[in-house]
Amino acid sequence: MVQRTEEQLRFKGQVRIQIPDRPALPVRHAIRMLVRDFEAVLGAAPELVTGDEAAELCIRPAVAGDMCPQRPEAFCFRFPSSGGAPGMTITGHDELGLVYGVLEFSRRFLGVQPFWFWADQTMARRSEVEIPCEDYDAPAPKVRYRGWFVNDEVCLIGWKEPYPPSREVWEPVFEALLRCGGNMVISGTDLPRDGIHYKLAAEMGLWVTHHHAEPLGAEMFLRAYPGRKASYQEEPELFEALWQEAIEEQKDMKVLWVLSFRGQGDKPFWIEDPSFDTPEKRGAMISKVIRKQYDMIGGAVENPVYCAALYGEIAELYKGGYVTLPDDVIKIWADNGYGKMVSRRHNNLNLRVPALPAGDEGGRHGLYYHVTFHDLQASNHLTMFPGSAAFLKGEIEKAFAAGADEYLLLNCGNIRPHVYPLDVLRVLWNEGTIDVHRHLSDFVGRYYSAQHEELAALYQSYAETALPYGPHADDLAGDECYHHPARQIIGHWLQGKGDGPDPRLSWAVGDVPFPEQVMGFQARLESGIPKWRAWVERCRELLVKLGVEDQRRAADQLLFHGALHLSGCEGFYWLCRSYREYREERYPQAFVYASESMWCYQRGLEILRGSEHGKWERFYRADWLTNIESTVQNVDTLRRFLRMHGDSPDFFLWYKEYLMPETEKYIYLENTHRNPLSDDELAARLKVYFQEQGIIE
Repeated sequence: MVQRTEEQLRFKGQVRIQIPDRPALPVRHAIRMLVRDFEAVLGAAPELVTGDEAAELCIRPAVAGDMCPQRPEAFCFRFPSSGGAPGMTITGHDELGLVYGVLEFSRRFLGVQPFWFWADQTMARRSEVEIPCEDYDAPAPKVRYRGWFVNDEVCLIGWKEPYPPSREVWEPVFEALLRCGGNMVISGTDLPRDGIHYKLAAEMGLWVTHHHAEPLGAEMFLRAYPGRKASYQEEPELFEALWQEAIEEQKDMKVLWVLSFRGQGDKPFWIEDPSFDTPEKRGAMISKVIRKQYDMIGGAVENPVYCAALYGEIAELYKGGYVTLPDDVIKIWADNGYGKMVSRRHNNLNLRVPALPAGDEGGRHGLYYHVTFHDLQASNHLTMFPGSAAFLKGEIEKAFAAGADEYLLLNCGNIRPHVYPLDVLRVLWNEGTIDVHRHLSDFVGRYYSAQHEELAALYQSYAETALPYGPHADDLAGDECYHHPARQIIGHWLQGKGDGPDPRLSWAVGDVPFPEQVMGFQARLESGIPKWRAWVERCRELLVKLGVEDQRRAADQLLFHGALHLSGCEGFYWLCRSYREYREERYPQAFVYASESMWCYQRGLEILRGSEHGKWERFYRADWLTNIESTVQNVDTLRRFLRMHGDSPDFFLWYKEYLMPETEKYIYLENTHRNPLSDDELAARLKVYFQEQGIIE
């Protein structure tokens, strides 16, 4: 029911909602969400009516008298005052306009936030909902095409049993994107083509677009033609057949067509075809292929929207003048994976060439931007973006000022660990700017019920605590920095490669002898441990002040990240200390430090498991990229190796030398002392002994 005063409506109990007779699929999805939201807040599902039946809330396409803005995706709120029952109308210029109108109503008046699902928002039950009777016209968003690339999505893949992920997994992803005002998506990376991901995205009203390694969304060449050489120069008809098939499959959908040409497996094509040995040859081939794709789409699709990803080597060739693109193609510039609008680091090569359009460059431009990344070096995958909101603001606003505001695709990873930075970008793509302090205050107020100032201080200081690994502002360590280099060090060490530098580590510690590389990591990690330890302690102190639901949310959205950093930082540090002891042939001490390292990394696994509660059960079971479990196994292998140095073959010698009572050492009978201690027990007891002797920390 509804009551109306002169200035506001009051919705109570079961609300009647008038909907179109045959709503389009995207609108049906939005209405389904609204019904669920009303029931959560008012305790009763609304009654849906059609035709001319009276209702308190009406959802319908805009008509001339509504004076709704005449642009794509526009919507407005109106409050008819003449005749009939009091009520409110949500009108939309088009399907997505209606969707956004419904979801904005839910956010403003029911309090359902964009990331309610991913941040476990507590829905406060209310007896009534008050709505000011003020007409509202939604402003145009800053960015025309704005969306997510659900990339490196292993947690989403491993969370539920079906593969590829089912509707149950994808609906909350697409709903959150729509609630953020997003309108496009790349739903996953190289998932089976019979999955529901693209179909459901289109069904919910989203534009679909493509990975730069899968131009036009076509099947990868070597998957379609196993055993053939993936060379466009030699097999143009086969490539074009795949592109034509992709065009036919998608021509009736809303598609942002990505034109590109990279090699199989997302790498430069000339790696497999070394005859393209100059920038001129490479650029000419890319230009030729893109023009062919452009013409094929233009011949089959009415008013297509084209994009070209200037990513990696293509950006460098384009900047050098070797790649030409049709004038109406949106040129997409990419950050380096760490949020800086410069060229990406390639292994140890880090040119940091600016990756934005020049001031005099015409045409339309956009961005591909990372709030999460996977690069086998120092990126954040499981943990929140290590840079500050002010850094994100600076990079995005600078890009907008350079004209790159037609398109913004965010690498959003697995959503749940990245809610805060994604919410920052939500504001930026809608409004074009952000007051980061006001936004943070608003953010914690929307998702937590108390201790807002202390929570905001923790979110802000998270970036201040991040471990620098290089000289640039964006050189901040994510969770992968504690694992990939650590496993590389163990591999180099156990393969007996000696003091020669490991080139895979040069990006961080230089091309110096291997022992110096290890010490370079140790020095950085040593400075990071007390900072992360203090941050985690502040977080734990705050948690005890929070109510049960806020406490759980803060544990998942804040403590989780700092605790993973701390466990990884400590684990890697003790690994480096183990190597130092090994170099000095102090093998028992090296064994203890390796065990300390493994125990720290095991805490990382415990942190993952601790965050898998309720609907999140098994969410992190497919941690295959950072792969904490692999690091634990690697360090366990290392300490077994170390125990071979002096405790073998009976694995009793260190116990006898350091732990056995002096009175027993010379009188015991070997046939009664043959049960060797486990690695964990031996390490724990040796640690106590060496600490008491002042031999180790």
